[in-house]
Amino acid sequence: MSPEFATLTTDDLVTGEAVALDLPAASLGARIASGLIDLLATVVLLVGVILVALVAAIDTDAALAHVALIGTLITVFLVFPTVLETLTGGRSLGKLALGLRTVRDDAGPITVQHAFIRALIGFVEIYAFSGVPAFFSALLSSRGKRLGDYAAGTYVVRDRVRLQLAPPALMPPYLAGWARSADMTSLPTGLALAVRQFLGRSAGIDPAARASIGARLADEVRHHVAPAPPPHTRPEDFLAAVIASRRERDQARLRREAELRQRLTRRG
Repeated sequence: MSPEFATLTTDDLVTGEAVALDLPAASLGARIASGLIDLLATVVLLVGVILVALVAAIDTDAALAHVALIGTLITVFLVFPTVLETLTGGRSLGKLALGLRTVRDDAGPITVQHAFIRALIGFVEIYAFSGVPAFFSALLSSRGKRLGDYAAGTYVVRDRVRLQLAPPALMPPYLAGWARSADMTSLPTGLALAVRQFLGRSAGIDPAARASIGARLADEVRHHVAPAPPPHTRPEDFLAAVIASRRERDQARLRREAELRQRLTRRG
């Protein structure tokens, strides 16, 4: 693993702001409860569609009635869940009720292809085999993935989780003067992410690993900063100073841009 990503875990979602968010997988109990709600909704829909199809085909021959039955099964077990999860961003009726959502393995939103594969495999593992394969697959998976999730490259997360970001790094007082006069280019996304995660989690890292990771990250960051920090600067303090200074400069730039827009708007 590259030093840039030494502090990431498999559940971290990397956002565009270079912040890793923990997107927890749904528990097995929540998945089962959600599945039962979806099962009930599917049965109700199936009965309703079959009744409508039978009424429509009551005066027709058996072949047409057979075609209507097949069309009903395709609509209920494939078309409906695919369309619903695609339009709702990965939420079925059960997931909507319990605050769950299906996402890609990289935590991005699913597409119609993902939803269709999940529905197709789900018909076999949930309805054809009474949910037994889905249960044991989710039980053995660290992310609660059923077979359809493995095939589609998805998993189900808890959508109603309060987002808590680590507090921003503070400027070490003895480096404030150096940071104000130093030239700092924007850090690459991966490096900025690794530094922020390291500073936020350093208290819980083994001291030896903490010193090693901090030194490697500081060596990487020095390529984007001039002049070098004062001698004997601790790597963690140096990293905190760079991150805090970049944040202050970005905030100042955003304020200037907002003021410029206001002046241009008033003139118009």
